[in-house]
Amino acid sequence: MAEPLLAIRDLRAGYGDAVVLDNIDLEVPEQGSLAVLGRNGVGKSTLLLTIMGYTAVRRGAVSFKGRDITGWQPHRRARAGIGWVAQEREIFPSLTVEENLTVASKPGRWDLKAVHELFPRLAERKNSKGNQLSGGEQQMLALARALMTNPSLLLLDEPMEGLAPIIVEEVARAIAHMMSDDKMAVVIVEQHAELALKMTRRAILLERGQIVHRAASADLARDKATLDRYMGLSIARSV
Repeated sequence: MAEPLLAIRDLRAGYGDAVVLDNIDLEVPEQGSLAVLGRNGVGKSTLLLTIMGYTAVRRGAVSFKGRDITGWQPHRRARAGIGWVAQEREIFPSLTVEENLTVASKPGRWDLKAVHELFPRLAERKNSKGNQLSGGEQQMLALARALMTNPSLLLLDEPMEGLAPIIVEEVARAIAHMMSDDKMAVVIVEQHAELALKMTRRAILLERGQIVHRAASADLARDKATLDRYMGLSIARSV
């Protein structure tokens, strides 16, 4: 059996004295895709931050490509091949679009030509500063910049949040195309459950910092009772 790209074992983690995640066990295979779903405040973003190395791990381990990275700093994880698109986007406002894309790029399939094909409006606005872009354009830039690092694992934290419906559709199509990349695995936290489940193969539901349900994404998409139980109004808005 192939070793998973990402493995989390018996994880307990949080911030300062506060424990947010407990008893977390999960795997993401090479080229795998995982949707992380649940109500607001249940630990979804904290899970991604823990994978990136921004939380205090009190128990358990995080492994990537067969190596224990539990004690690694975030920049070392990024160099090892973990890409991250934060909820806040965190683009560089004073740099141009092209400078944002190339500042941390690495050789690989995803270069300027490839991301411009994925997001044509970034090519049109290549000389615009980051702070001159609309919210949707900033999200496209954040996604494209992460792709330019050519990661083995890409973490997406609420990539559709705050976007107009027409931009949600455009970004969702781009993410679906990204997920067809045969060299990259993706973990996505998303309140638009229907979209996330369409784009991924596996899904987990979090409640109070613990995994309470695991399923194939297609099966969970049909399980409206479970979605309603753990997502409530969130799923009602997205289907």
